[in-house]
Amino acid sequence: MSQKLTGTTQNLGVMGWPIRHSLSPVLQNAALERAGLDYVYVALPVPPEKLRTAVEGLRAMGFAGWNVTIPHKQAIMPLLDELDEDARIIGAVNTVVRKDGRLLGYNTDVTGFLMPLQRRHVVLRGKKAALLGAGGAARAVIWGLLREGVSSIAIGVRNPHKAEPLVHEFAPYGVLRVYHWEDEAFRAELGETDLLVNTTPLGMTPHTDGMPPVVWQDLKASAFVYDIIYTPAHTRFLREAAAHGHTILNGEEMLVGQGAAAFARWTGQEPDLACMLDALRRELSSRRQP
Repeated sequence: MSQKLTGTTQNLGVMGWPIRHSLSPVLQNAALERAGLDYVYVALPVPPEKLRTAVEGLRAMGFAGWNVTIPHKQAIMPLLDELDEDARIIGAVNTVVRKDGRLLGYNTDVTGFLMPLQRRHVVLRGKKAALLGAGGAARAVIWGLLREGVSSIAIGVRNPHKAEPLVHEFAPYGVLRVYHWEDEAFRAELGETDLLVNTTPLGMTPHTDGMPPVVWQDLKASAFVYDIIYTPAHTRFLREAAAHGHTILNGEEMLVGQGAAAFARWTGQEPDLACMLDALRRELSSRRQP
């Protein structure tokens, strides 16, 4: 980082536990330097039992804002002064902005998920979507799809009973159905699906042989396939999708997109997305080196 830090430099960061492997400082400092802004972005290791103290400390020190990651995305919500609609509906905060002494909570994961689809002119309104997995990562994806007007979402999981509360929670906003992912009914849903999204960690480094049990012949030939994993760049899930003729997308741009939306909240400026994506890919490449 080459920008000059002074007494006027404004502070940003990412709060989590553990936090040492976070890529956010790489993305955000690259964008801040490219924009010529007098900010610095640092990692903030905060154990769960110190969360309240840390939030009040950052408020007292005048931090302009910060990102929030595991395990604090839900626990931080009652410690903030206000939540935006996305954060409230998703049930998680990943971005905090300090404004006039008040702490405002946002969820930019939904923006991050949608941004690369919008850049590729993928139309979601009136289309059918299918998700693999119903864990924490699925919540922003589900809300993003519903917000964009998909006609229905079919959710394939290992344990449908565990996913029922999630479906019930989002039911007021659209049509959702949950299935065991090897059930014939879910396989039939895939035949009408326009967008298939993997929200599970199956296939993530170092367990790169894993993938959800998709029978590619079941999937609609024109379906767009999206894996929110970004390490490796091409999971087994995406490689097999591409081999069957599907257009594919990994999670790199989602990570950059959520960071870019947070950047805009803090600074009032749009960051250089290409700069952030380049910084991410260079960092990921360096981490892959033996």
